[in-house]
Amino acid sequence: MFARTTTIEARPGAVDAGITHIRNEVMPALRDIPGCVGLSLLVDRESHRCIATTAWESAEAMRDAAEQVKPLRDRAARAFGGTPLVEEWEIAVLHRDHRAGAGAGVRATWLKARPEQFDQAIEFYRAEVLPSIEQLEGFCSASLMIDRTTGRAVSSASFDTMSAMNRNRDQARSLRTARLRDLGADQLDVGEFELAIASLRVPEMA
Repeated sequence: MFARTTTIEARPGAVDAGITHIRNEVMPALRDIPGCVGLSLLVDRESHRCIATTAWESAEAMRDAAEQVKPLRDRAARAFGGTPLVEEWEIAVLHRDHRAGAGAGVRATWLKARPEQFDQAIEFYRAEVLPSIEQLEGFCSASLMIDRTTGRAVSSASFDTMSAMNRNRDQARSLRTARLRDLGADQLDVGEFELAIASLRVPEMA
């Protein structure tokens, strides 16, 4: 499974308009594109950072749909009032205890590791990181997406509510520090988001 993320720094006051545009215009169009298995939208209402993720059955399906998706992305960027940053990923791990609904909280951590260590890192994530994340209050699901070319990765965990995510923040920070040290990876960024649209149909990959 593969994913394409589009990150937009929205214009203040345009986040809700962007969410509405994604829900009413982008999602129906994606349903007609072969190989697409859904979309999610994360928003940070303080920083106005918004991340739309589309999931695909294969790298070929994602590439084949690029020309169809581009005008959808451009119109969405105009609705948000920002410039899109597009990245493509391999979905290495996805574990779901139960589905997160709209309004859930999502914490994303961007990492950098040596590409030759990725297979070892994926196994470490499955064996060590995932069981620890599952113990956090309100846990719904977790995923690891990687870019073997650049050595970048992003780990995401969703929680039932924003409040649950807020309450487990300190515990998650301690876990992140310890596991990054064990893994030998560098932390690039951490963000906390509201799950504005939850419509990814990626199967269990743990």
